[in-house]
Amino acid sequence: MKVTILGGGAWGKTLAQLSQQAGHNTRLWLRSESLAEALVGGDYIFSALPMKAVREIAYRVQAESLYQPGTLLVSATKGLELESEKTEVSTAPLKTASQVWEYCCPSLTVAALSGPNLATEIAQGLPCATVVAHPDPAISARVQQVLAQERFRVYTSPDRIGVELGGALKNVMAIAAGVSDGLGLGTNAKAALVTRGLAEIVRVGVYLDGQLETFYGLSGLGDLLATCNSSLSRNYRVGFSLGKGQPLSEILDQLQGTAEGLNSAQVLSQYSAHLGLKTPITDQVTALAKGTTEPAAALKALMGRSLKPEQLV
Repeated sequence: MKVTILGGGAWGKTLAQLSQQAGHNTRLWLRSESLAEALVGGDYIFSALPMKAVREIAYRVQAESLYQPGTLLVSATKGLELESEKTEVSTAPLKTASQVWEYCCPSLTVAALSGPNLATEIAQGLPCATVVAHPDPAISARVQQVLAQERFRVYTSPDRIGVELGGALKNVMAIAAGVSDGLGLGTNAKAALVTRGLAEIVRVGVYLDGQLETFYGLSGLGDLLATCNSSLSRNYRVGFSLGKGQPLSEILDQLQGTAEGLNSAQVLSQYSAHLGLKTPITDQVTALAKGTTEPAAALKALMGRSLKPEQLV
C-alpha cells in the first residue's frame, strides 16, 4: 500500500513509523514539501495535523483535486473546531477533525483513529491499543489491517463521533489533572477530578450523539487514564506547569508541539454555555487558559459547587 501521513509532529512521525513497520510505501508530508506529490497515487491518507491546520489543508486538498473519489482518509487529530463559515449549513457548529474533512472534501471517505496512544512510547516499541472508527465496518476493518501489528493492536468501532470526542475532550481533563498534581493536591483529589472529568466527557459526548459505551472504552476512559497520568502528555505538562504558577505564555514557549486541550476547552466552554450544558471542569480550564483565574481559585470554584447526587451521565 502507498500511505501518506499529513503532519510531521510526534504523532505523525510515529504513524509513519508504524506504517513502515507494516511494510507499506510510506510518505511523511511536511509543510515545506509538495502536497500534490505526497498524495498522488495514494491508497490511504492519515491526517495527524494540528486542529488549527485541518481546515486549511483540507481546502487545499479539495481545491487542487488531490484525491480520487472514495479515497480513504483516517483522521488522527484530537481537537475541536467551533468556527464555521456563513455558507456552511450545519446543526452542529462544534466539529471534530473528521467532520471538517468531510465538509471540505465531500468525496473523501473519512474514518477516525483514537486511543491511549502516547507517541513516545509507541516509537519505543512499547505495546498499546487503539480504535479506528467508521459507520461502515468494512471501512474500519481496512484500516485495522493496514496498521495492526504485534505491538500495536487495533480495534474497530462504528461510533466515529464518540471515538473522536473521547480523544479531544480527555485533553481538557489532562490539563486539569496536571494542575491538580502541580498544586500537590494528592491522589484522592486527582481520582475525584478524573472521575468527574469522565462524567463531563460522557455528558457532552452523548449530547453530541456519541454512544455511551464508547466513552468507557479505549478512546474514552483508556485515553483519559493515559493522558492524565503521564508527563509524556503535552496537555498534562501544561496543566502541571500552570499548577506550579508558571505563566501560560512561558509554558507554550517551552512546549514542543500543540496542547490541543487549550483550544478544545475554549471551544467546548463557549458551545456548552450557549446550550446550557454543564461543563464545570472545562470552564475552569478555559478560565486558566485566558488568565481570568488562578489554579487555587479554580479549585475553590469546583469544590464550592452545590451539593448533589452523583451522576455519571
